[in-house]
Amino acid sequence: MSSFFALLAALANALNVTAQHIASTSDPAHSKGWRFVLYLFRNPLWLLGWVFLIGAFVFQALALHNGRISVVPTLLVTELVFGLVLRRVWVRQSIRPLAWVVAGITCVGTAVFVAVGEPQGGNPTATSDAWWGAFLLCGGVAGLLTLLAQWGSPGRRAGCYAVAAATVWAFVATLIKETTDNLAAFGITGMMARWAVYALVAAAIAGTILTQAALHVGPLRVSQPFLVIVDPVVSIYLSVELFAEHFTENAVSIALAAVAFVVMCVGVVLLTRTAPATIAADAPAQR
Repeated sequence: MSSFFALLAALANALNVTAQHIASTSDPAHSKGWRFVLYLFRNPLWLLGWVFLIGAFVFQALALHNGRISVVPTLLVTELVFGLVLRRVWVRQSIRPLAWVVAGITCVGTAVFVAVGEPQGGNPTATSDAWWGAFLLCGGVAGLLTLLAQWGSPGRRAGCYAVAAATVWAFVATLIKETTDNLAAFGITGMMARWAVYALVAAAIAGTILTQAALHVGPLRVSQPFLVIVDPVVSIYLSVELFAEHFTENAVSIALAAVAFVVMCVGVVLLTRTAPATIAADAPAQR
């Protein structure tokens, strides 16, 4: 069931990106500044995008509460595939056959990794020392990369911001799990009396700022692969360090799962290269 909720979260994320992109690029007056902001808040499609975004958060929380940190962020990679389908079905955008092939390869790599790796075990809660270690590691990496992102080419800056953002979002996933577990065990009052919910809000704000910085300073073809790939990599590490999750002990299965994960990562990179650079409907044919 957790995998199902994770896929729903990926679909909702793709719906949010598509809906808000269509809304933000369909202003007939090409408004600027506060007029553009006002236009967005009056646009039902843009507001619907926020509904999809809230749905994505809820589905991810349900998936993390019942599932494993090593699995859920990995399945969220399928957001790119859902986005490709929405471009064709909703936006009516032409998609190259190669992009569909790469999307299929990405799905196969993801499915094989989850099925063969057999993530299992784990503790329901992490120790205070483990939480501090995860916070210092993720915070230190994100801080250092943010500092490095202040100089260099647009591609280098986008890459640094993207890796920093993905690292923070991986930590956010662990906080979502901790917060939902607190909610289930102690109710809203008990959850609000614990530190995880406040750390979640702060980390989510930091992740959002870093993501927007990555998208702003450099090309999407650089930031998007890092945003999508680094998140599950860091999440797998945190699942082991915080919750003692582990994979199958069969050496052949581990090797096959590792190959599948690499295939998934390569698929993500190729998908960002073969998919259309922007979300826009095809221009009408000239008569």
